[in-house]
Amino acid sequence: MKTRQCSRLMIVNGQDELLLFQYKDEHKSEPFWATAGGELKEGESYLDAAKRELYEETGLTNEIGELLMEREDIFAVARSTPAKWQEKYYLVGCASNCKVFAAQWTEEEKSTIQKWKWWSRKEMDQAGMDSFKPDCLPALFDKILNSKSNV
Repeated sequence: MKTRQCSRLMIVNGQDELLLFQYKDEHKSEPFWATAGGELKEGESYLDAAKRELYEETGLTNEIGELLMEREDIFAVARSTPAKWQEKYYLVGCASNCKVFAAQWTEEEKSTIQKWKWWSRKEMDQAGMDSFKPDCLPALFDKILNSKSNV
């Protein structure tokens, strides 16, 4: 089985909202919400991929913050076959009024990403756990919010 490495971005604004993208692909019957991010290119580090993906998918050039989580899972996305994905999730802070736009979306992103939305933690609870991939996103968002309140 092929191994794929991926950087994911937990982009949180000044109103404590998390930016998520709604995806629809042939591997899931229903659309789901996930973070910005993508696969590393050959010779690229996780951090370099995080910076590149941040701009490509959101138009933002903010600093990549701390590494929040590493995970490994087997799944397929978009037009791919099942693979072992090794993901690293990074925190990215931005202003409440930051403008998000599709700066350099690939053809695959254009065909699978439906829209984006800033989510409050309360809205995530109301949407239900099945709405998010991976399903640990709400808990990871809690970790971010809790660390901010302890500062």
